[in-house]
Amino acid sequence: MDMNQYLSMFIDESNDHLQSLNENMLQLEGSPEDLGIVQVIFRSAHTLKGMAATMGFEDLASLTHKMENVLDLVRNEKLKMQDFIFDTLFKSLDALETMVQDITEGGEGKADVSSIVASLQAIESGEWTGGTAPVAAVNQSPSTATPSAVELDEFQYSVLDQSIAEGHRVLYVEVLVSEQSQLKGVRAYMVFDLLERSGEVVKSFPTVQDIEQEKFERSFSLYYITTKEAQELEKGIMSISEIESAKVIQLDQETLQQMTNQAAATAEVEAAPVPAPVEASSEPSSLSKEEPKKPVATKTVAPKQAATPSRTIRVDIERLDVLMNLFSELLIDRSRLEQLASETGNNDLSDTVAHLSRVSTDLQNIVLKLRMVPVDTVFNRFPRMIRDLAKTLDKKIDLVITGAETELDRTVIDEIGDPLVHLLRNAVDHGVESIAERVAAGKPELGTVNLRAFHSGNHVFIEIEDDGKGIYRDNLLRTAVKRGVVTEEQGAKMSDDEVNQLLFAPGFSTADKISDISGRGVGLDVVKSKITSLGGNVTIHSTPGKGTNFSVQLPLTLSIIAAMLVRLGSEKYAVPLSSIVETAIVQREQVRNIHGNKMITFRESLIPYLSLSEVFGVPDFNDANEQETEIVVIRKGERLAAVAVEEFIGQSEIVLKSMGTYLPSIEGISGATILGDGQVALILDPNAFIK
Repeated sequence: MDMNQYLSMFIDESNDHLQSLNENMLQLEGSPEDLGIVQVIFRSAHTLKGMAATMGFEDLASLTHKMENVLDLVRNEKLKMQDFIFDTLFKSLDALETMVQDITEGGEGKADVSSIVASLQAIESGEWTGGTAPVAAVNQSPSTATPSAVELDEFQYSVLDQSIAEGHRVLYVEVLVSEQSQLKGVRAYMVFDLLERSGEVVKSFPTVQDIEQEKFERSFSLYYITTKEAQELEKGIMSISEIESAKVIQLDQETLQQMTNQAAATAEVEAAPVPAPVEASSEPSSLSKEEPKKPVATKTVAPKQAATPSRTIRVDIERLDVLMNLFSELLIDRSRLEQLASETGNNDLSDTVAHLSRVSTDLQNIVLKLRMVPVDTVFNRFPRMIRDLAKTLDKKIDLVITGAETELDRTVIDEIGDPLVHLLRNAVDHGVESIAERVAAGKPELGTVNLRAFHSGNHVFIEIEDDGKGIYRDNLLRTAVKRGVVTEEQGAKMSDDEVNQLLFAPGFSTADKISDISGRGVGLDVVKSKITSLGGNVTIHSTPGKGTNFSVQLPLTLSIIAAMLVRLGSEKYAVPLSSIVETAIVQREQVRNIHGNKMITFRESLIPYLSLSEVFGVPDFNDANEQETEIVVIRKGERLAAVAVEEFIGQSEIVLKSMGTYLPSIEGISGATILGDGQVALILDPNAFIK
């Protein structure tokens, strides 16, 4: 059966399970005695192993199986969680993430995990220095019987039934190992190895884990999908030494249904209450060891869960992008219809266009919400990162996340992860002091880093705040002068905010030495440029001795924006409303020339005056010839500038389209939009006009 059709689903669900494993491992590290968390981790690992084995990614399944063995000892209270075990399991999760990433990129999920496997095996066998649990303790309570048919869940039955319908052979295999065999697990492995070369094992009894650990008497059975003949397989199994008998039965859909019903009936009988509790506890149920010991409750609840429809679906990102592009075209046509209705004066047409506008506005809100993703999808990888970073730096850090449910456009979410990584690493490395320094300063040993997100108007703010040593102006200026970022004269004239902004200068670093974490002068300058390219801004507020706050301001969406349309001669431009402070009219005599720069007085302060017609070389308009000129006051952080235009057209919601690959990046232009009359208007990038 072709498994490629399930690859996308496997990758998505594997990433979900790995994220869940990381989160629960961090939770377990805080409460190492909580066996309930161990059970949750074990189930996630077991599911991931099964998925990987089904898809044929053997390395991934094998490593997860080794993790399962360790977790099984912990949940059965034969092993206590300790730092070495946590570190090894976290390394295992890192390796699994690398394998899944390799699969995502078209690979086979291969990675060198020999050292990790050796550590897991040492923990399992008790050979490491802190270990107390021998492997022999695991090999107790073996299964004593094999049912006449293996019980299948709904998904497994569906896979087998579909395989029969597609013309594949579905076989039921029963194998009996010789009573004289000293290595039952090895013989069983040889059988599985033979079968997996030419097909797929869907379900076995006992479970693969129990069989590998020799938790069975002599027999095991399984459902198997292949293209080979039953007799050929039976002959191949019997050729393995110390196999006493092998029975291979080919199933059709009717036989499969009968066997499934028989297995379900048998399981219900075995799940009934047993009057002698001591005897019942000495024999495991027909379920695998990983299943909970309440089969009756499980079977009663399952139908109710199946009857409840899922409230969410997975949608390919490309489909959302296509939907957004189609809706963008609809907006352009709506603008055209509004203009035609206004020009013709037809009341019926105007009423229809007005209704269309209301409907399309509602549709626009829904389309934009479809693209909105909680920042939790980015935030959830940071607790693990902070944990590893704190251990590396020998610091105690508490990461407090608030507002993870805050939503951002997917295009912004895709880009914001790396800048936040740099800011968090900076907070842990440079912000929070060492334990000795914190104690000397009268602070608790545990440093706190707050990561919070919240909405404000048409923007989302993400803040990273630490309770560390803060930024000392003199120290920062001294380093900046030493590295040639500014001169002493320039530094003396700077405000505190301007000095703090020096942290974003290319090549600037306050680290005394280069390490894996910092010191190369690469990081915060990348943060600044990335956030600016997204139409956002980042500011710094710091109190020496108490801590630092990095505040990142981001637009809610990058696809459809509200803008002010302006005219310059025969050309039209759009200015994003999020960057506009206000509009005004200035007289020619109000424009002053100060040290070669044009300035105007705005609210009792001088701000730069920019002639847009001069910047873009507009041939049929020059504001120098005007006695009074319309201006748009734009903002970049705390700094303002006035941009001169000829005429205000009005406010409109526009669709942001890229300039394409044929045009080079043009400073001051962030994209283009198509207006209702079909004319193209360039969208200004206000950040480029304020240096």
